[in-house]
Amino acid sequence: MMISEKERLLIKKAKEGDEGSFETLILSCKGKAYNIALRYVKNENDAMDILQESFIKIFRHLDKFNEESKFETWVYRIVVNACNDFLRKNKNKYNQLSLLSKEDEEMEMDIPDSTPSPEELLLKKEHGAYILDCLEKIPIEHKKILILRDIKGFAYEDISEILDCSIGTVKSRISRARNNLKEVYLKNNIKE
Repeated sequence: MMISEKERLLIKKAKEGDEGSFETLILSCKGKAYNIALRYVKNENDAMDILQESFIKIFRHLDKFNEESKFETWVYRIVVNACNDFLRKNKNKYNQLSLLSKEDEEMEMDIPDSTPSPEELLLKKEHGAYILDCLEKIPIEHKKILILRDIKGFAYEDISEILDCSIGTVKSRISRARNNLKEVYLKNNIKE
C-alpha cells in the first residue's frame, strides 16, 4: 500500500527531528493501536505500557521505516510484536487471550435496538458469550489472526505486513483459525 504525500512529508519531517510531525503521525493511529494492545492483554494499564513502549521504539527507529507500506501498518506491527513480547514475559499472568474487555461487555448491553425483544437480545448475548468462550479454547496464534481480521477488520494486506508473512499465508491461517473455532463451537455445542 502506498502512503500519501502528506504522510510522506510528515515522516520526512519526523525523521529530521520535528516532534510535532511525529506526534501528528502517532495521533492518527493511537486509538486503534491501543485497542489492539487492550485486546491482547485485557488490562488497560498494561495496554498503555505496551503502547508507550511501542511509541518509544517507533520514535527511535523511525529512520528504519522504508515508506513501502503505510505508516499505521508499520505501527500496528510494532504494537503486535510488543504485545507478543509482553505476553511471553508474563505468560503466567496472561495465559489466555481475551477478545473483550469489561468495558466492551458493558457497551454491548447498552447498544440501543428497538426491534428485537428482550428474549431475542438475551439469546443473542448468550450466543456471543458462547462464541467468545470458544475463542478462549483455540490456540493463541489462531486468536491473534481472528482479532486482526474479524474483530479489528484489517485487510489481508495489512495483516500480511503486521505479521510479516505473505497474503497467502494470512488467508490460510485465517481459514485454519476459523475451522478450528468451528470445531470447538460444534464440539462444545453438542455437549450442551
